[in-house]
Amino acid sequence: MFPKASISNFIFLSLVLGLGARAAPASVDTAAHRSSTPATSSTATVASLSSVIPTVLSGFASTNPNGPLWSLDSGTPQPERGNLGASIIGPSNLPVEQENPDLLAPPSTDSGSVANAKWPFALSHNRMTNGGWARQENIGALPIATSMASVNMRLEAGAIRELHWHKTSEWAYVLKGYTQVTAVDTEGRNFLATVGPGDLWFFPPGIPHSLQATNQSAEGSEFILIFDDGAFSEDATFLLTDWLAHVPAEVIQKNFQANPEAFSHIPANELYIFPGTPPSPDAVAPSSPQGTVPAEFSYAFPLSTMNATQVAGGTVKIVDSTSFQIATTIAAAEVTVEPGAIRELHWHPTMDEWSFFIEGTARVTIFASQGNARTFNYQPGDIGFVPAAMGHYVENTGNTTVKYLEIFNTDKYQDISLNQWLALTPPELVKAHLQLSDETISSLKKVKPVVI
Repeated sequence: MFPKASISNFIFLSLVLGLGARAAPASVDTAAHRSSTPATSSTATVASLSSVIPTVLSGFASTNPNGPLWSLDSGTPQPERGNLGASIIGPSNLPVEQENPDLLAPPSTDSGSVANAKWPFALSHNRMTNGGWARQENIGALPIATSMASVNMRLEAGAIRELHWHKTSEWAYVLKGYTQVTAVDTEGRNFLATVGPGDLWFFPPGIPHSLQATNQSAEGSEFILIFDDGAFSEDATFLLTDWLAHVPAEVIQKNFQANPEAFSHIPANELYIFPGTPPSPDAVAPSSPQGTVPAEFSYAFPLSTMNATQVAGGTVKIVDSTSFQIATTIAAAEVTVEPGAIRELHWHPTMDEWSFFIEGTARVTIFASQGNARTFNYQPGDIGFVPAAMGHYVENTGNTTVKYLEIFNTDKYQDISLNQWLALTPPELVKAHLQLSDETISSLKKVKPVVI
């Protein structure tokens, strides 16, 4: 009889050899392959990959187009795709289902679990005042968006967002109208500018500033504010009136060397947004002994006048600290995607992407690794979010141009193009993974297509 240890070793060795035999591709003579490939030749090793066809354990990926099954103005929403799913026979919210075809009837390529990455500003609580309104999105609304939060604000002509400051940076994109912004930096240098549609402003943490809509547009102004902290709350802003209402009167008198009557009309409650007299478009800041903020560190940036880079399927403008020097914590791209085109498959190595859709309808599939993927649909006024390193694209699903913002909590914009990566990788490696023809490999783009 064999000793128990010998029997165990024999069984273990047999299993290992059996698994090894099954793991070798049936079409490859492994011994011959080893003998014909010099161990010292990395070039020969790469070349040999062309003769190795990967073992496909569960068939090939689906070639089903998997497009949206209906649009905002056509088609009937039902959770059915091919022979999957079944119609809704209970209550349904038709407007929401009409807007989200790839959630109700997801592509067959969707799989596993990806956290919700869509938030419509239309679902945010709106704080209305005499002079305008503001609604916000943060981790309370979109838990996945831990690195950035946002506010959509509207000011009637002349209305003022009162003097204030934040713990976080504030980056802004003007949607409509004109806004006069003012600030004073830590050296006592002041700043005043009027910012119009498509333009930006940026205030570092702690820099006091104000916002006021001019009457260059009868409707006033509307803009998006981005803050570099997903837990930011607009309600936690440091407001001038709120502070002084909570300082003893005798301290205020000593601080400003004023008589008791001088500060006797401080509002008991914060003003937040309130009506005012429209400022002149030609207004200038008061003279400061310390001067004004130098032009190279301007708090405003004329993105609307920047020449867009024209690509095959749209346009792109990129702005970060290399062009807008003061904006050291927020980088952004303004992207357009024409009907039928896509913002190519790509990812951002270390940066979360917060996006805002301004025009058109689009869909985005987020690939989160380990077989997890989920597709979302976006309309104007919607917010999207893609965590760092997760692969994605933006596809125009309508018949008008998509315009949206890509925003990142960083000083410099970066992305990696799947197309470019494959084009600049040794062809035999690409062929070994994807079994592409030489013709297909030669058509890959060595320069980022960006929008195709």
